Amino acid sequence: MLELDSTLAQHIVDRAMAILPHNINVMDAQGMIIGSGDPQRLHTRHEGAQLVLANRRVVEIDEQAAACLRGVKPGVNLPLLHAEQLIGVLGITGAPDTVRPYAELVRMAAEMLVEQRQLQAERHWQRHQLETWLRQLSDSSVSLAQLAAEAERIGLALSWPRQLVVLELGEEGEQSRVLAGLAGKAEQCGPVGVRQLLLCRPYQSGRDDAGWLAQFDARAAGIQRLLLSDALHDFSDLREAALALRNLQAYAQVHKPAERLLRLDDYRLQALLHGRRNDWSLQRWLAPLRRVLAQDAQGQLRETLAAWCRHDGHPQACADELGIHRNTLRYRLERIAELSGLDLARRDQRLLFTLGLDLLDE
Repeated sequence: MLELDSTLAQHIVDRAMAILPHNINVMDAQGMIIGSGDPQRLHTRHEGAQLVLANRRVVEIDEQAAACLRGVKPGVNLPLLHAEQLIGVLGITGAPDTVRPYAELVRMAAEMLVEQRQLQAERHWQRHQLETWLRQLSDSSVSLAQLAAEAERIGLALSWPRQLVVLELGEEGEQSRVLAGLAGKAEQCGPVGVRQLLLCRPYQSGRDDAGWLAQFDARAAGIQRLLLSDALHDFSDLREAALALRNLQAYAQVHKPAERLLRLDDYRLQALLHGRRNDWSLQRWLAPLRRVLAQDAQGQLRETLAAWCRHDGHPQACADELGIHRNTLRYRLERIAELSGLDLARRDQRLLFTLGLDLLDE
């Protein structure tokens, strides 16, 4: 059951007394005055309120009755209800015949303020639960069964397939402004970092995410980058996508700092390898490329390798892009083969250079 606190009680008093020329008191469920226009009456017991609480009815007190009760002045005292539960008492000081016309209106306004405060508390609770759930998506210590049970407990309406989206905010980004633009009932969004939001939304093939980002730009929401998963079909997919997007984000920060929209489908292998970039096996795999770059002070061999990989080993297209003669290209490729010990004519070994250039820091 909701309990009145002094902050809410005084708020009711202040709102009512801004309109009425009479003192207002609000008493809690024990009959103590916790809100009043007369500070001297705060934290004193109101025997008239106790009569209201005992009988669940309006109690009017005139001058004669007031003289027989402690802590009471003439006025009208009414029960305050929330969800049909008696939570306190509202009192209006003055001759009953004078203040009676205002009594029901003030009680109605007070109960509306109580209801508003309760709804705010419920929304705050739901938002907190949602934010916790979104953070748990990438927390492997939380089982998938727990994740599903929590979603049901807090009333998440998850239709499948779904999509996870990481929204990175710039220095000027405001989480509240972005969240206000994501008010759909089917979408769940919340902060998972200081400047990072995670959105769980229904998957829609062919969605115009570039246009969606442009709409937020027009509202100056401060979104710096979007990272998007593919279609997800169950809680296991949600968990794996949350972890994969974390790797994609780390990869993008190093190798794609200017890219504002990255799809996991386009960078799945790079994100996977970047997440394991410190593994012994991967470091051994990258060793031939490191030997090449160690002898490439001017960056000429890196540039040549990047062009060679982009054109899938077609020499004329590579030479044209670099603006060099094919003989010069052949000399550079021979030098790369000599330093690395690899055969660039082999497609599987070119893969090392294609992926490796993306894995090594600039």
